[in-house]
Amino acid sequence: MSGSQKELIPDNYKLLFAEEQIRQRMVALGAEIARDFKGKKPILIGVLNGGVMFLADLIRHINIDLEIDFVRISSYGDARESSGHIKILKPLSADIKGRSVLVVDDIVDSGLSVQFLNNMLTAFKPDSLKFASLLFKPNRLRVKIDLHYIGFEIEDTYVVGYGLDDAQVKRNLRGIYTIQ
Repeated sequence: MSGSQKELIPDNYKLLFAEEQIRQRMVALGAEIARDFKGKKPILIGVLNGGVMFLADLIRHINIDLEIDFVRISSYGDARESSGHIKILKPLSADIKGRSVLVVDDIVDSGLSVQFLNNMLTAFKPDSLKFASLLFKPNRLRVKIDLHYIGFEIEDTYVVGYGLDDAQVKRNLRGIYTIQ
């Protein structure tokens, strides 16, 4: 670990996924997505704020032409657990009608955000709509959803780093940590 990040990591953080593990998973996911979308020019929709690092690293490993856009929704605020109430904070800018769409998010736990985005984006009549999540907590799922690409399945624990925040900070950590 570089010395510049050491001071950002409190003693109660335990490394779950190191930077290199994450990079290797991005390479594999990028190859899978490129294969599945070959011959198409998909639009990848990053879910802000947490999904920005995942999207940025992932697209570097998708070797086909693609576009990106962003949406921002909120179901957490500064809390560590989803409220279940979802608000749109930044709507989609691109026209996705007839397009192949891949939504890229940092974490799926209850599934309510995926369900919300699926319902919202389906109304715009994309040709296809798929979902990718860096992290997935299957034990927390409250609704039936289809996740097409999963970086890592994890236990029901609070995680920070690599885009995931703790009260809006620690997103810049290069690894993913649990809080003890």
